[in-house]
Amino acid sequence: MAFSELVKSFEKIRGYMREFYVYGFRTRSGFSGKSGRTYDNERRRLECVLGEHTESSRDSRGKNVFLSIDSRSGERNPLYRLLRTCSFTDRDITLHFLLMDMLDEKPPLLFPEIMGRLNNYTACFSEPMTFDESGVRKKLSEYEALGLIRTEKQGRKVLYCRSETPEISGYGDAVDFFSEIAPCGALGNFMLDESSESIFRFKHHYITRALDSDILCELLSAVSEKRSAWITVRSSEWEVVPLKIFTSVQSGREWLMAYSPGVHEIRSYRIDFITGVRIGEIAPRFDELRGVLSGMQQNMWGVACSKRARAQRVEFLIYIGENEEHIYRRLLREKRCGTVERIDQHTARFSAELTDSAEIRLWIRTFTGRIIQLDFGDRTAENLLRDDMQKMYEIYGIGGG
Repeated sequence: MAFSELVKSFEKIRGYMREFYVYGFRTRSGFSGKSGRTYDNERRRLECVLGEHTESSRDSRGKNVFLSIDSRSGERNPLYRLLRTCSFTDRDITLHFLLMDMLDEKPPLLFPEIMGRLNNYTACFSEPMTFDESGVRKKLSEYEALGLIRTEKQGRKVLYCRSETPEISGYGDAVDFFSEIAPCGALGNFMLDESSESIFRFKHHYITRALDSDILCELLSAVSEKRSAWITVRSSEWEVVPLKIFTSVQSGREWLMAYSPGVHEIRSYRIDFITGVRIGEIAPRFDELRGVLSGMQQNMWGVACSKRARAQRVEFLIYIGENEEHIYRRLLREKRCGTVERIDQHTARFSAELTDSAEIRLWIRTFTGRIIQLDFGDRTAENLLRDDMQKMYEIYGIGGG
């Protein structure tokens, strides 16, 4: 098949981006899913879209390709470009622009008038096209659901016209910021002029969640409408009741918190592992389950959740030096479900009751060198943290603390 820059299956591109460019742990020789030619075509397609942001290096395993983006450049998230490259047929694109053109006129049109104008338009083509009424009705219904057109009723007649385009020229900076930091930021990105440079610079810019925009949009719709959903994870389909979306402030990774009827408990699912979503029926227990999750969050540091697990105490004392009030302010800002107590000018205590104390280890390690005393109810998690610190001391040759 001839190579094309357009994307027919976005899920396939999403998978390639994740495995080869984002995580960067696979090479062409290690690609066993399909033929090497398929790999080459997908790589060329991505390089055509992402251009200057793709680089490569060679090691003993072969050639590795990866993304290289300078967050100081002021350029907007380039991964949104992938959402603009879906393939379409000549008939699809022709019908789209013809409908947008004729419905922009006043007054609104009846369906028979739309069909008559379509026939008049296409009769002038060198190769005339014909559109069946069923297909046009479906397209109009789709555009109405998307908000591109609106309908008016006059008795039993239905009139169609274009929806008004909102004026956003005065909100450009707000839309720009939203597109880079908010879930489903693709909506904001599509509203912007890509030729203009962003005024924002990000210390931590989590661009890869742009690849999950369509999945996240479906899940948010299910949450908003209090419906169940069928999600596909690693070729298996599960029925769940989506409750909340959690976003990591450390990695930008997004998680779905959902009730699984099959196991009768609330579980977390990584959104970048979800490959499909089908929205189901209204979930009668949604409010009840949402309340259960809110109660569980009182003892959750991250996304690990178990209603049956017993909460265990995590506590440590931290030293605050002269002119280091920013350390105390950081404790207050990042404490989540924990509490912070100021003992004296140079000492503060953090404590929390957690069902999975292993999740807090990475955060505690960022205070290495300031921890005076450490006490975990879960001795296994405490020993793992102490072992981590001891190995770090050995690496830097500074002796045990």
